[in-house]
Amino acid sequence: MLDFIVYLLYRAGSAITSALPLPLLFVLGEFLGFCAWLILPGYRRLARRNVSIAFGNEKSPRQLRRLVRRHFQQLGANLLCSVKLTSMPLEKMAAQVEVENLDAVHRELRAGHPVVLILSHLANWELFAHILPKFIGYVRNSTIYQKLGNRFIDEHVRRVRGRAGVEMFDRREGFENAIKLLRGGGAIGILSDQHAGDHGLWAPFFGRLASTSPLPALLAKRTGAALVGVAIYTDGRARWRIIVSPGLDGKAGSVESLTAKINELIASQIRRAPEDWFWVHNRWKTPKPNFLLARYKRGVHLPSNVSAQDLKPFRILIRSSNWLGDAVMSVPAVRAIKAGRPDAHITVAVPSKIASMWKLVPEVSEIVPLPNKSLLATVRSIRRQSRFDVVILFPNSLRAALETWLSEIPRRVGYRGHFRSWLLNQIIYEREKTGPIEHQADRYLRVARELGASVQDNWRETLRRVPDISDGAGAVPRADERVKLALSPGAEYGPAKRWLPQRFAEVAIAVVAKLSVQWILLGTAKDMAVGETIAKTLGHSCVNRIGQTTLEQLIDELRECRLLLTNDTGTMHLASLLGVPTVAIFGSTEPRLTGPLGDRHIIVRHQVECSPCFLRECPIDFRCMKAVSVDEAIKAVLSILQGSASSAPA
Repeated sequence: MLDFIVYLLYRAGSAITSALPLPLLFVLGEFLGFCAWLILPGYRRLARRNVSIAFGNEKSPRQLRRLVRRHFQQLGANLLCSVKLTSMPLEKMAAQVEVENLDAVHRELRAGHPVVLILSHLANWELFAHILPKFIGYVRNSTIYQKLGNRFIDEHVRRVRGRAGVEMFDRREGFENAIKLLRGGGAIGILSDQHAGDHGLWAPFFGRLASTSPLPALLAKRTGAALVGVAIYTDGRARWRIIVSPGLDGKAGSVESLTAKINELIASQIRRAPEDWFWVHNRWKTPKPNFLLARYKRGVHLPSNVSAQDLKPFRILIRSSNWLGDAVMSVPAVRAIKAGRPDAHITVAVPSKIASMWKLVPEVSEIVPLPNKSLLATVRSIRRQSRFDVVILFPNSLRAALETWLSEIPRRVGYRGHFRSWLLNQIIYEREKTGPIEHQADRYLRVARELGASVQDNWRETLRRVPDISDGAGAVPRADERVKLALSPGAEYGPAKRWLPQRFAEVAIAVVAKLSVQWILLGTAKDMAVGETIAKTLGHSCVNRIGQTTLEQLIDELRECRLLLTNDTGTMHLASLLGVPTVAIFGSTEPRLTGPLGDRHIIVRHQVECSPCFLRECPIDFRCMKAVSVDEAIKAVLSILQGSASSAPA
């Protein structure tokens, strides 16, 4: 009943509109379009975003604003006029339209070649279904359409369009009838400029990847039809001009290359009169959930003359974890996200204290250092950047979600976290707790996988096996120069993660007794007391840099070292990112959850009944750390040094 009432209102409005002169309707439509521009900010922003994508590098902001306003006026005029035009006699309708270069269609049809007409939402596109049969009525004419939700209005529209002899094929019923018509030498018009969703081919449109229907190219390849572009433009008050483009050879090239050429053709048509195109359609829609395109059926196609660097970027902001170790463990996910689509431009927003770490990751194009405390200062830092399409939140905090929500980034992705689901519009759900422990890097990679990146389930197995301390020891490497080894005896998280300082010292002394090495002590200002104790024991065999390095200097120090002996720390993960082998002492934490990534790392740990407890301070007797002996750590260090010596050039 509601559909019928809406239909009656639609017909009543059409009758009133049809009673007015066409020029008056055009002017009235311009006025109504201007009013829509004033009172519909959502559509105004969408149109402004679209014209910025298409012409942002060519037009000034003032020109873009004027283009959007003119578009609303033209759209209002054309939509209002189309209501009257569909009720006018075909002869009077044709009197309002001029046609150029129609011979391009006649040549193909008279030669017996079917034609696929490439149509787009330019100006009064509803005229296509009524005017074109008048000029090419000597063959069967058809179009593929999507059924309207209101069945009464749908029946009326089909009846009106069919009065000129246009056959209409419902998209949902398949394309066999369309193929038969083309093989019989007919013509079919297809609106080809809309977002095609998950079933489209991702090809450049105005230099930015857009999901594009391959249907015109598929029909041309199946039937040998010519592809001819037809555009309609506003040519004055209640006047229109149809311009036919030179045809494309439907037999030449693949479906993908033809689809890309169709996008180029439509873009050139739009450039002729950009105010006439339907900019309030979300042509460059960000798909959900897979806005990374690696796993799409049709995938991405770039023409031979277009490289990934030529594409307008799809800008992704990644809100990094605040802790150094967690940030390093998210690097595999960032790399997978970058590989997920060729136009991905990765910007990382990260606290200033660990921003330097992201300079080591070539997949990151820009880094936004964030202030330490002020929420509004953080929001200002993000909003000063170019507009982002998506933000991916690696921290679980409410604060991180609030930062990006206030920054007005349209797609916000992350785990549900701490009461923040209302700030996200794409939620990644936690893995079920059954099964083996999930490494933190896998948890980050699950985000990339859920967004459409191609991530192998066994990605960690591609790394060489981490050597075990039970592997046999061979000859100790000898060198004329002192080898630099790093030692990090602290842990930012708390004392429960710190092995006994005197045992670190004993391991270092034992290695010095066997090798010509120099230990570099590394850590934060909180570790200075421990560092002084170890430095006194080692004497001239060490350089104490604890509390004296910036993150950049720490990176430089680690790069010169052949090995790092450490607790479960951010420095441990930084060393793994740099490719420096580590011997890591674990106790209260779980290496299957936060162990170092990469190869040639050795974990020294004894499982006790209360570990892992993940506490900052041990409430009992520190048994997990005391169980790790000096001899085990010495053997692990020498095992790695033996392996590096045997693989290094003489």
